[in-house]
Amino acid sequence: MTPPSFSVYGLATPLIHPGDDVAEHLISAAERSECRGFEGGDVVVVAESAVATAEGRVVRLADLEPSGKALRLADEYHMDPRHVEVVLQESDRVVGGIPGFLLCMKNGTLLPNAGIDASNAPHGSVVLLPVDPDASAARLRAAIGERSGADVGVIVIDSRTHAMRLGCCGVAIGCSGIPSVIDERGKKDLFGRELEVTKRAVADCIASAAELVMGEAGECVPAAVVRGIGLPVGDYAGVATIDASECLFMGVALHADPSLLVDDDRKP
Repeated sequence: MTPPSFSVYGLATPLIHPGDDVAEHLISAAERSECRGFEGGDVVVVAESAVATAEGRVVRLADLEPSGKALRLADEYHMDPRHVEVVLQESDRVVGGIPGFLLCMKNGTLLPNAGIDASNAPHGSVVLLPVDPDASAARLRAAIGERSGADVGVIVIDSRTHAMRLGCCGVAIGCSGIPSVIDERGKKDLFGRELEVTKRAVADCIASAAELVMGEAGECVPAAVVRGIGLPVGDYAGVATIDASECLFMGVALHADPSLLVDDDRKP
């Protein structure tokens, strides 16, 4: 059996501004790209910073007044107190940190600085995550389908680090139209053993593939089209997450110190 192959095309757009029509930018970029527009079954991958910027999720640090807690954490972790204040406002809780970064819980996900990014943001500003990345993906999918006629899947992605590994790779934070995880349990391995726990995080895998052509700096390629991946496109919604107690990394940490997920420092 020949393994499936797929293609990834970067989508270059003008600089995205608050209020911009991201779907229109993507459709125009796809028509200019080697992919020659969208086709049914394509997976459109979009950087969270572009989506969040268009949604107005840009904050000027000069407009912020750091709280006492922000000042304490900024001193401990060598950060701008105003940046810390935004992180506190955007986090469900702060678990800990290292110099320059706070490790936060947000919407059931563990991530640095609550996903807030100063790169690719206007000078003196930071870009927050979209309020609801799954809803953002669904809106983009609907707009692209209505205007282009192509039934596509859409993934909103971010760059994240992984435990004990150097560097970043793509991870899906919003998904619409394709399954974000495919259950492989019950399939047989090369030696006939039945898989008991394996689930493939296909949206995360696609995110990393797309990041290879999107870049992380000033490329102005905030999106990509992944074609030929062979995933079903339809009534799928959302990125699958698990509770911290079910996570291998956090579960071990919680067993050692259950107070990790109790943010009892509520003082301003």
